Amino acid sequence: MKGRKLLMIPGPIEFEPEVTRAMGIETTSHVAPDFIESFGNALDLMKDVWKAPAGQPFVVAGSGTLAMDMAAANLIEAGDHALVISTGYFGKRYRDILLRYGAKVTVLSAAIGDVISLEEIEEELKQKQYKLLTFTHVDTSTGVLVAPEPIALLAQKYKVLSVMDGVCSVAGEAIKQDDWGLDVVLTASQKAVGVPPGLALLVASERALQTWKNRKTLVPNYYADWGNWLPIMKAYQERKPSYFGTPPVNLILALETSLKIITSEGIQKRIAKHMRLATAFRLAVASIGLKILPKNEDYAANTLTAVYYPIGVQDAEFRKAMSDRDIIVAGGLLPEIKTTYFRVGHMGSVSEKDLVATLSAIEYALSQTGYAFEIGTTLKTFQQKLQ
Repeated sequence: MKGRKLLMIPGPIEFEPEVTRAMGIETTSHVAPDFIESFGNALDLMKDVWKAPAGQPFVVAGSGTLAMDMAAANLIEAGDHALVISTGYFGKRYRDILLRYGAKVTVLSAAIGDVISLEEIEEELKQKQYKLLTFTHVDTSTGVLVAPEPIALLAQKYKVLSVMDGVCSVAGEAIKQDDWGLDVVLTASQKAVGVPPGLALLVASERALQTWKNRKTLVPNYYADWGNWLPIMKAYQERKPSYFGTPPVNLILALETSLKIITSEGIQKRIAKHMRLATAFRLAVASIGLKILPKNEDYAANTLTAVYYPIGVQDAEFRKAMSDRDIIVAGGLLPEIKTTYFRVGHMGSVSEKDLVATLSAIEYALSQTGYAFEIGTTLKTFQQKLQ
């Protein structure tokens, strides 16, 4: 890592060299035969990573928030009831998006570090006919992991569309979109998918597309309208040129490159690696008395860890000391506890060496702030767990 700092935030992440090389090649036409093949292949590979052979992938220039916006804009009409299952900052964001499209929104908010029980969700679904429910698989603000399959089953039972925000989970946590019956699974390029920021990615089920086709009103967002994008996606999947808006050519080449790496490794093997490293990392920070935000290990994410500071440790001082050791971690995101915790991303191409360097820097930063512990404890714990 000579000459630059190691980026250990929950996105953007460190990228594979092949991905950054794809970003730097000479930009070609978006209707050149080679690019058409790459775009079409990227769409096909998404279906493999999402485990959604029957799904329709979309790749659009934008952020993860655009992917959230697209699902809401196309599936919600004014007056529809929507249920948001919130485990942090991004559940609240989905509420705000749905309100923009005239939805009548009910929010089930978990306490910080906790999840909403299935009983609570089902009880709410009994109250009225919801059209759509959303939940965040891994909320980047808390590191809380939600189990998707039982929520998807409840949605099917009550004939509700299910939208999973997988921004911080796709390609890092177990997802089986078709088998679980999830209607939309969305993400962004800069997380576990392993591509620089700039792509909104989602896969929609046939049920979601049929709901969109049966709308009584126009989609109130021109750029997000599936009516504009679906013909483009289908054309590229059929290896034909098409145009609505100029695609970010190099980002899509990088996407294909990263998805090839992911599928070559094997998505199940990749998820197991994330779980292995994350478990060892959580044990390591716990070995010196640090506590994580998730209240239960069963719903601690494998793509990032949110860690409370010990009493007396100041956020700015800690992260500066980390930076002095060439490691960048993220501060807190939840406004109510923003300065009381920090976040470490460990997704995508992250390695054991990266986490050893991060733990070493954490120990250094804590020692600089006066926190008392035995130096080397986290490193020993981490390496013993991985043996």
